[in-house]
Amino acid sequence: MNQRLKLTDIIAIGFMLFAFFLGAGNIIFPPMAGQLAGHNLLPSMGGFLLTAVGLPLSGIIAVAIAGGSWEHLTKDLPVKVSTLMASLIFIIIGPAFAAPRTGLVAYEMAVKPLLSNPDKVSLAIFSVVFFAIAMFFSWSQGKLIDMIGKILTPVLFLCLAILAIAVFVAPQGDIMVAQKAYAIAPFTTGFFEGYNTMDTFASLMFGILVVEGLKGKGITDAKATTKYLISAAVIAAAGLAFVYISLFYLGATSGSIAAHSANGGEILSIYIQALFGSYGQIVLSIIVALACLTTAIGLLSSVSDYFSGITPISYRQWVVIIGIVCAVVANVGLNQLISLSVPVLFALYPVAIALVVLAFVRKFLPNPTLAYRVVLLVSLLFALVDAAKQIGVNVSVFNFLPLFQDGMGWVLPTAAALVVAMFLSPEEKSEKVSQEIA
Repeated sequence: MNQRLKLTDIIAIGFMLFAFFLGAGNIIFPPMAGQLAGHNLLPSMGGFLLTAVGLPLSGIIAVAIAGGSWEHLTKDLPVKVSTLMASLIFIIIGPAFAAPRTGLVAYEMAVKPLLSNPDKVSLAIFSVVFFAIAMFFSWSQGKLIDMIGKILTPVLFLCLAILAIAVFVAPQGDIMVAQKAYAIAPFTTGFFEGYNTMDTFASLMFGILVVEGLKGKGITDAKATTKYLISAAVIAAAGLAFVYISLFYLGATSGSIAAHSANGGEILSIYIQALFGSYGQIVLSIIVALACLTTAIGLLSSVSDYFSGITPISYRQWVVIIGIVCAVVANVGLNQLISLSVPVLFALYPVAIALVVLAFVRKFLPNPTLAYRVVLLVSLLFALVDAAKQIGVNVSVFNFLPLFQDGMGWVLPTAAALVVAMFLSPEEKSEKVSQEIA
């Protein structure tokens, strides 16, 4: 069987993955960061790219190294633990948080400004239409590469490229002085802000989705799958870096026209209006609508694919169920769900990063079973402290931990656990696992 893809298909896979990652939040945040960074643009942007692009890229490569499935990635964990972890992640990035937000942001930024009298009815109608379109594109699981990578993403990327060229050719002001934390520690501030995009979650799920897309193209060999998955990850990372760099520069040169903006979305809107005049809102609407739609399709598809594999309900039935739930949540319960979801995000995100690191070092571990269980348990326990802080629990007793104030108090304990796991002998590990099971 032919295990080779045409160059156009490889590019399409990378474009599809790029579009899945590039949600409205990824477009809205960099302009504000760039404005605050000012003259410290380069170190701030470097720190941001390291985590906002580097971590998702690492996540995709980890999926490729592990064998292209969640089961392979977590094979050293108890099945029930692996299933619970995956289910929570998919629920968070699916109907409970990220997916409904794509519809709401698309409405707020792409549609609402074009309406004379926006109200709850217009939001309800838009939500139904938006998620119906997302369900349509998610319906044929094996054709995502052709529909997203070859149709929607090129249009999105063209719009972003036009915006980037306009920003660099005709900047709307001079770069201003750095502000707030960006004036004191630009690199680390950018680093932490990139970390907070939390795209490593999505990388694990989207990587698995790309594997399914490759199967639809006839790629089933493990080596070929790994090669094309890594190629797609590099293309997606390059696309994300291109967009982030141009939007950082947009923000850095926005001080004279959008100095007192409340958020990056406002900066972006004002800047595009200045660049394109009366057509500015149309340009912004197209970019935001496509960015939100492609991300919604990726989330809807990946969540449906996972739950169809662990339940008797089919993939297409899950597409409908989740699409309907997302449309409803976008209208009636997003704020409440966000308040519940954020602590879960803080609790699971470090575990996802630790899982990625373990995938890279697994072959160096004398006893992977014990290493995975210990390292992930340590990351979870300290991540729960960060999650508790998010809901107002007084956890000041942990202030002694490095990076704790930045929501990353789990890093040092997890790194220490990993080092210890590497130096334990296989016999000691086997004995401890036996005791744990007993």
